[in-house]
Amino acid sequence: MKPVFELCAGSLNDCLLAQKHGANRIELNCALAAGGLSPSAAVLDSAKKQVSIPIICMVRPREAGFCYSETEAQLMFEEARLFLEHGADGIAFGFLNPDGTIDEKNTQTMISLIHSYPGRTAVFHRAIDVCTSSMDEAVQTLIRLGADRILTSGQKPSAIQSAELLARLQREYGDKIQILAGSGINAENVKDFLQKTGLKQVHSSCKGYQPDPTTCTDSVSFAFYGDGRKQDYMQADSTQIEAFARAVLTAEKSEQN
Repeated sequence: MKPVFELCAGSLNDCLLAQKHGANRIELNCALAAGGLSPSAAVLDSAKKQVSIPIICMVRPREAGFCYSETEAQLMFEEARLFLEHGADGIAFGFLNPDGTIDEKNTQTMISLIHSYPGRTAVFHRAIDVCTSSMDEAVQTLIRLGADRILTSGQKPSAIQSAELLARLQREYGDKIQILAGSGINAENVKDFLQKTGLKQVHSSCKGYQPDPTTCTDSVSFAFYGDGRKQDYMQADSTQIEAFARAVLTAEKSEQN
């Protein structure tokens, strides 16, 4: 399998940049500053018309953690069904119990829903990184439930800090479930990370910022960021995407040699 570079996209424009500058797959969200929330179906529709690389849709109804009420869970199933009907290639989601273990009932329901659409991919996202179970136990549970892929930083702030653990997980479980590493991976460290871990999939937002001069006045502010970025919103950076894609390709060529 060739290495896959998945861009975490927060907008239609990010999707267009992803394809133009060398990403292999998109995870489509909105509100990346909140960790990524469900995008709109309109953005998905527009992206599917304009890009040909696969698009995984995030299903996450709110910020904070992943222990959802019954009302929230039902909304997530409806969102997933809507995205799949609109052509999403897969769904990224996560359900945890109040004690931090994987919510097997809702997870199984979501996986079954996704797999009822032929060829679609069920991705358990970084909820696994705040799971109170060990990584081995969590991975084994997700394999048993039929998940196709896990997005993880190895229960550390950065996947770089978990390189040894992720390498072991890839060796022990990589033939049963795909392991996609995310958080802290960039163009400068991705080649070494791929070679060290043996992983074949990496995830990055390649984040940059764009100004909107209408964000603030002297008396009213809609700023999200602090001093120095009060006028800014987050957007993927084309230079970073190109550099990341190039580094992944270099790692692939080194492996072939």
